[in-house]
Amino acid sequence: MNKSDQNVLVDSFGRHHDYLRISLTERCNLRCVYCMPEQGVVLQPQSHFMTREELVHIASVFVKLGVKKIRLTGGEPLVRKDVEAVIEDLAKLPVKLAISTNGVLVNQFIQTFKKCNLKAINISLDSLREDRFNLISRRTYFEAIINNVELLIEEGFHLKLNAVLMKGFNDDELIDFIEFTRNRPVHFRFIEFMPFNGNQWDWSKGFAYHEMMDNINAHYGATVVKLEDCKNDTSKSYKVEGFKGTFAVISTVTNPFCDTCNRIRLTADGKIKNCLFSANETDLLTALRSGKEIEESIRESIWNKKSTRGGMETFEEFSNKDLNQKNRSMINIGG
Repeated sequence: MNKSDQNVLVDSFGRHHDYLRISLTERCNLRCVYCMPEQGVVLQPQSHFMTREELVHIASVFVKLGVKKIRLTGGEPLVRKDVEAVIEDLAKLPVKLAISTNGVLVNQFIQTFKKCNLKAINISLDSLREDRFNLISRRTYFEAIINNVELLIEEGFHLKLNAVLMKGFNDDELIDFIEFTRNRPVHFRFIEFMPFNGNQWDWSKGFAYHEMMDNINAHYGATVVKLEDCKNDTSKSYKVEGFKGTFAVISTVTNPFCDTCNRIRLTADGKIKNCLFSANETDLLTALRSGKEIEESIRESIWNKKSTRGGMETFEEFSNKDLNQKNRSMINIGG
């Protein structure tokens, strides 16, 4: 296998990339502490971002090269003014569509999702306690989000809930999160706290995979069942016997899953990030606007992907602020 093989985006380690995450905007209606600096971020001029037509064109090139799934992210993707048209355009491509959202506005787009066969929705939900949620998000949309979670369940969507767990912050809700799956067919995922520019990362706040599982097993004992994970899953999945839903841990910090990675990120300003933690980017939008073909740039970017976390292979490297802070803020990358 080599980088010139037709309709396959493959890196030098033989990993096939068929999953594209497209950030629709850097704007968001929340200010979550692990994602965005407290003072916010400097917004680029609107002309620096992909138009609807440019976004769809670039997406179609990725599909031509073998992408089979597209997830829309942000910022908050649903605050983009033409998001409905973008979803409708992408739905015409032969891909599975999904979206990651904070859940504030999803009730306004239920019919669009159904019309476009967008069934997979991820919602960030870092606390089940309203006062704490407001502290984490620096906003007061808790009730709207919980109502929309229940609405999506009622409407039959495949729903994943994501919580970034931090010690002394929301780690005491771990069992509450799992109890949320007792009578609801949802998949609750717990994410280790990851470093990004401006989020004041310190692993002393980190809640590790093995610590989570120790707490869960101590509470539920032998009723915790390990589920079979798919080849490219980023999470390790479990359920409690008798519960309608399931749960999982995304252990990016303590137990990375890079060897089976199939993901590519396209930022709202049209740049490829071949890894969430890579400081290197490939500018597709400028090339496209200059009338250049972008296929070879895409192939080259994927081919040059590092083996692990943008080249930070050890925990010590990953914890080094001189390395992990070279990246953008999460809000600028896309979830």
